[in-house]
Amino acid sequence: MDSQRNILLIALLFVSFMLYMEWSKPESPQPQGQGVEQQQTTHSDVPSSSDSDTTSLDAQPVSDKLVTIKTDVLTLKIDTQGGDVVHAELPQYDAELDSDNAFTLLHSKPDHTFVAQSGLIGANGIDTAEGRAQYQVAQSDFSLSDSEDTLRVPMTVEKDGITYTKTFVFKRGSYAVDVEHTIDNQTDANASVTMYTQLKQNLLDDGGSLTMPTYRGGAYSTDDKRYEKYSFDDMESKNLNVTFDQGWAAMIQHYFATAWIPRADNNVLSTRTTSQYGYIQTKTSDTITAGTSKTLTATLWVGPKLQEQMAAVAPSLDLVVDYGWLWFIAKPLHWLLSTIQTFVGNWGLAIIMLTFIVRGAMYPLTKAQYTSMAKMRMLQPKLQEMKERIGDDRQRMSQEMMELYKREKVNPLGGCLPLVLQMPIFIALYWALMESVELRHAPFFGWIQDLSAQDPFYVLPLLMGASMFLIQKMSPTTVTDPMQQKIMTFMPVVFTVFFLFFPSGLVLYWLVSNIVTLIQQTLIYKSLEKKGLHSRS
Repeated sequence: MDSQRNILLIALLFVSFMLYMEWSKPESPQPQGQGVEQQQTTHSDVPSSSDSDTTSLDAQPVSDKLVTIKTDVLTLKIDTQGGDVVHAELPQYDAELDSDNAFTLLHSKPDHTFVAQSGLIGANGIDTAEGRAQYQVAQSDFSLSDSEDTLRVPMTVEKDGITYTKTFVFKRGSYAVDVEHTIDNQTDANASVTMYTQLKQNLLDDGGSLTMPTYRGGAYSTDDKRYEKYSFDDMESKNLNVTFDQGWAAMIQHYFATAWIPRADNNVLSTRTTSQYGYIQTKTSDTITAGTSKTLTATLWVGPKLQEQMAAVAPSLDLVVDYGWLWFIAKPLHWLLSTIQTFVGNWGLAIIMLTFIVRGAMYPLTKAQYTSMAKMRMLQPKLQEMKERIGDDRQRMSQEMMELYKREKVNPLGGCLPLVLQMPIFIALYWALMESVELRHAPFFGWIQDLSAQDPFYVLPLLMGASMFLIQKMSPTTVTDPMQQKIMTFMPVVFTVFFLFFPSGLVLYWLVSNIVTLIQQTLIYKSLEKKGLHSRS
């Protein structure tokens, strides 16, 4: 039946259109600074203690007094003026494939600024319109030794009889850094402070590359919303302002995320912009009774999108790994892929094993598909005779065709629906592979040294196209229209061109899936030939 091929063609074109729409998002710059350069900042970095006041203040240069902290997974530089994290390297992740430089997530460069800031404002705050607090630190370099699991880096300042200590707490193997603001109020009056945390970054467009559509911008979680994106365009059009008890504020990009998680109730989450920068921030207010001390804590996540670790740091933080609208399929696929990889030790082999499992689970659908196609092929002589007898009376033709299908117990859509059902799995796997930081720079073998990048020699896409052509040649066809025949003939070529620029991990999946299909197809057709249901054309 021609409708089978039409539906298949529509399904394939639909998938192609969806992926193309994602590819067509505007590309944003992805600067990878390797050092900390001095840059002009503004006092507008310090938010007002009033939620509605975002007045910009005059510019002031960044301090040149930096503290360097090294752990097994992080290298941070903290500005003693304000205690901001102005540089963050991830030594376990290369900036580029085979690069000697570590990936830089936070940096302060002339062409791009992305920093994590925090401090105390309010009636007794130490960050004011006149300037940021200048902390005192015992030394300029700290390292987590092999014998330690925790490293504490305290910074202190005194003002009006109150001692303020800002302590960064690092743990071995963790990208989560606790930032403790301890206010020791040994005066005769209560002290009112507001802890703020914020992420500052140049206003950039959402996007990515043509083959790796990604998102760079804000995101947040509150009691009412588990995960919500808030792009720079959203920030410029309307300032976000919501209250929450449990939640976080983040800026995310492909494979990596930076987030502030306040560890208290009754917080305010907001965004704001200047002519150059976008800010997403939280505020937590508290009162410290006279003669007492109190600690306000927030956690900074600065690292890769590792789902299990992020979920342990804060509820819903793992949702920054955005699988799109098919997340309910993509997330189990990623879990299964990760589980397989722990046994085989190679992400490429894990993808192959995952393909066998998925195709094996869908074998009943595949068998039904080819059985239906074979039965439809057998009915072609009767359909042709019916068409010659009835002529152009389409209504009568349709009625008699349906009666024939019912009498012969044939579902005209039986050969198409299994293929259509496979498309969501393909799209979900596309997002699962694209969002998995584990596949970044992950080698397979030979010339495939990065499963997240396209095949440099286009071997896998060409093999995929050849396998798709073989599947088409082996499949029985009911298409008689010359134009449809030409379209179906060129489909392997069209898909090969698409796959030239796909991540090699996804092309590997599709190639192995086609190989499994060829094997299943051969076995099914041999079984049908024994029953007299199949004849090739």
